[in-house]
Amino acid sequence: MKPLRCVIVDDEPLAREGLESYVLQIDFLERVTSLGNSVELNALLLEKTGIDLIFLDVQMPLMSGIDFLKIRNSRPMVILTTAYPQYALESYQLDVLDYLVKPITFDRFFKAVSKARDYHQLLHQGNNNQLPHPGQVGETISPAPGYFFIRSDYRYEKIFYNDILFIESLQNYASVQTVDKKFITLLTLKQLENKLPAELFIRAHKSFIVAKNKVSSLEPQEIRIGDYRIPVGRLFRDAVLRQIVDDKLWRKE
Repeated sequence: MKPLRCVIVDDEPLAREGLESYVLQIDFLERVTSLGNSVELNALLLEKTGIDLIFLDVQMPLMSGIDFLKIRNSRPMVILTTAYPQYALESYQLDVLDYLVKPITFDRFFKAVSKARDYHQLLHQGNNNQLPHPGQVGETISPAPGYFFIRSDYRYEKIFYNDILFIESLQNYASVQTVDKKFITLLTLKQLENKLPAELFIRAHKSFIVAKNKVSSLEPQEIRIGDYRIPVGRLFRDAVLRQIVDDKLWRKE
């Protein structure tokens, strides 16, 4: 794998130097340049291709990192860096890969860039049916009756269909909630839906897939699975009622 070509954007020289020193320690990263504001970044992206990853500060003169993300729809992967954690929710709505709060420790930085590496490999892999090597995250491996494997937290995790309670979309990745643990994978909800057996699982909401046999109660707008409450989308309601309730509903003859 070629190193991820990255750009550091921060108006504070010391902050840029700190990130530069981290980048130099990681063999799958290559620093292209460091910039002081988003206007310079925009000009760079207009004239230069091949940028894979941007470390983008939030509060900068001329244009904030958040404002840059709002106007620049086509862009490389972005990891936001800021001293202000209150921007986290808004940033994830803008499809950033990760959100680092200053002061940034090396272990937290490494975790973020490892996610970037794995996501980049997932997007660029040639054949989804081939077994991914250890750097690749989120691809399903060796499907077999009753279970499958996903890459999560840099391990291959065996997931039994019968252990899954529900699956939730998290922007560009998803979480799989089982009876005893939650797994995060870079597979999207749509990719998971296409691989799961339809007789066992159903889409209940644009952001949720539920295991039919784990539903303990159902209301028009909500599914309960143990202590979890899952919303039911209006467009999915009829199918949910039909597939989960109708065939199992005891009626007075």
